[in-house]
Amino acid sequence: MRVSAVSYLNTWPLVWGFLHGEQRGLYDFRFDLPAVCAQAVAEGDADIGLVPCAEVERLGLDFLPDLGIACEGPVRSILLVSKKPFREIQTLAADSSSRTSVALTRILLRERYGCLPRISRQAPALEEMLADSDAALIIGDPALHLDPATLPYEVLDLGAEWTGFTGLPMVFAVWAGRAENLARADRGAFLASYRYGVTRLDEIVRQAEVERAFPQAVSREYLTRYIQFELTPRHLEGLRLFRGFVRSLD
Repeated sequence: MRVSAVSYLNTWPLVWGFLHGEQRGLYDFRFDLPAVCAQAVAEGDADIGLVPCAEVERLGLDFLPDLGIACEGPVRSILLVSKKPFREIQTLAADSSSRTSVALTRILLRERYGCLPRISRQAPALEEMLADSDAALIIGDPALHLDPATLPYEVLDLGAEWTGFTGLPMVFAVWAGRAENLARADRGAFLASYRYGVTRLDEIVRQAEVERAFPQAVSREYLTRYIQFELTPRHLEGLRLFRGFVRSLD
């Protein structure tokens, strides 16, 4: 079977066993950006993917309920950066790799701040994005390379904002695919790959320093304090609520 995983650091504990453990070679593995991962599953180029949750809803996919990319409170890697107060945002430049984060931004700006900005898609370069827009949405590894405390702008952590709004965790991505493909998959292998990875965080943070230029302390704090991988009933409740909001978007 063919599996597509998102290439960001926050996926590494989930896929570490597939890359380095006993699960290595079990699937034909590839890495993509989030939107590309969803497209690969939709078009049949991958059987299972780590799919953004907004795309799970749009594409009508099933998903494995045990694991995902989630947070409860600040997520650190999904940042809305604005030159204006959030209620005054009229134009938003969004990282072209994201779908769930764009949907989450639209939901929170509408529900919390009463604005519906016009959205353009751009590469994740903050100053270039802000040159022509009131605000920028930066996600994943590019967001981790920013220090929100030192930016001369308003900064909103969308994980914290969602939990403050709903009282629930936010689930950003899950292992998803067509029902028939999930039925053929070895579901235990996904959990085993994660368990292998979560016990080898020292390896992961060292590799992140070499490959992604993240200081080890940044990677370790991110993967242990901010990101959650095991989904509980509360995570699934938050996901159901988010999917309902996604259906309400134009």
